[in-house]
Amino acid sequence: MIEYQENKEIIARRIARIFQTGEVVNLGIGLPTLVGNFVPADVTVILQSENGLIGLGPAPQPGQADKDLTNAGAMPVTILSGGAFFDSATSFGIIRGGHVDYTVLGVLETDQEGNLANYKIPGKMVPGMGGAMDLTTGSRVVIAATTHLEKSGTSKLKRRCSLPLTAANEVNIVVTDVGYFEVLGGRFHLAEYFPPYTPDWILAHTDADVVVRQDCKAWPPEEGCK
Repeated sequence: MIEYQENKEIIARRIARIFQTGEVVNLGIGLPTLVGNFVPADVTVILQSENGLIGLGPAPQPGQADKDLTNAGAMPVTILSGGAFFDSATSFGIIRGGHVDYTVLGVLETDQEGNLANYKIPGKMVPGMGGAMDLTTGSRVVIAATTHLEKSGTSKLKRRCSLPLTAANEVNIVVTDVGYFEVLGGRFHLAEYFPPYTPDWILAHTDADVVVRQDCKAWPPEEGCK
């Protein structure tokens, strides 16, 4: 029997392999911020933060953080040579103008229709959806990054979201700690599975309609994926 263990690092590592040199990427708060640490050395992406930064680098080393240099989630960041600072109006002009290639957002739930819920649990105090509403509609590709199961064992991938939506029909890709899914035709299409999990395990632990692609394969490369 395969026992589920939460693994945020494999989510960040897999998402970091999606991008190509020159693409503009926005990383949401929480789990998505880990992605910047795993972009391959031969790939140069332009990381943007909606609070007015572009050209972000990896997270600072311990003791090297600048308290005045943070991302939208108030986490310390670094800026690469050539990076820039600007006001929120300019930042959201970049987002709403369609200049962001990918946005990576953490989610509370996402569903097979491409809906995304990531800002509110009824009855709990929350600050609001922030820039996510703009990012989901302004970015070319929307990637949902999430652990596969709640602590209760229920799936975060749903047939239909039960929580208030941040965006409707905008999610293109979902990466969890068990696999890589594309959202197509009202279903999740499993393109890769992350051992020790198997397609059968994923089907049994996902509360949604999942199609296992004929070319579905294991990832990472050391597990048999090219």
